[in-house]
Amino acid sequence: MADIRVPYEFDGRQFEGVLVYDDSASEKQPAILMQPDWLGVCDHSIEMARDVAGKDYVLMIADMFGAEYADRDKSFDELMKVSREVRNDLPFLLGCGTLADETLTAEANKHGLIDTGKHGAIGYCIGGGFALEQARAGADFQGTAVYHVTLPNPVDADAETDFKGRILMFHGSADPVTPRELVDDLETELTEANADWQIIMYGHAGHSFCDVGIFNDLQRYDEKLCQQSYRMTRDFFSEIF
Repeated sequence: MADIRVPYEFDGRQFEGVLVYDDSASEKQPAILMQPDWLGVCDHSIEMARDVAGKDYVLMIADMFGAEYADRDKSFDELMKVSREVRNDLPFLLGCGTLADETLTAEANKHGLIDTGKHGAIGYCIGGGFALEQARAGADFQGTAVYHVTLPNPVDADAETDFKGRILMFHGSADPVTPRELVDDLETELTEANADWQIIMYGHAGHSFCDVGIFNDLQRYDEKLCQQSYRMTRDFFSEIF
């Protein structure tokens, strides 16, 4: 696996996304925008991208927090503060998210890595909330898959939705961060928007079951559920692409 760092600037701030891909692949791959969890762009997120990408996709990791945030230790309070600030600032989220997608796609295409007719998105935790907001706003994702999403409901409850692709969500029934009521609200929203959606609910599973090696009061990695969700994600995208 290989990766390429891709800098970009938004609103006077510096950001740096990453392309993750199988450098032995002989054919162009679908391009999948990845919105990582609150750790942002770091070695942990790159390893997760390698795991889900395999030989099937070029993963384009978006940086939503700024280059000064990347690759350093953060306290729980800082993680909470910075991630919620981005989540609640819808103009920034959509503007920076769109620029990340466009810049990373252009760089991947420049290197001849992607089939530009195959475009999707995935998101983890708070990044799942970011990806869903982009999909609501009409991003051209043919499919969006989110895992143990944090804050899945719209920032602007009155905004009209414009889902253009299919939505797939993996969630734990015992998730302490996003309780079932919020998932029910998302189901209602997607149904009323006439979106093509599926939600896979894992019984007894907690939060962050795809975050390799992370175990604490809120987060609980589960290798079996992680790999199962990745297999189902590949089936999901294979039907679309």
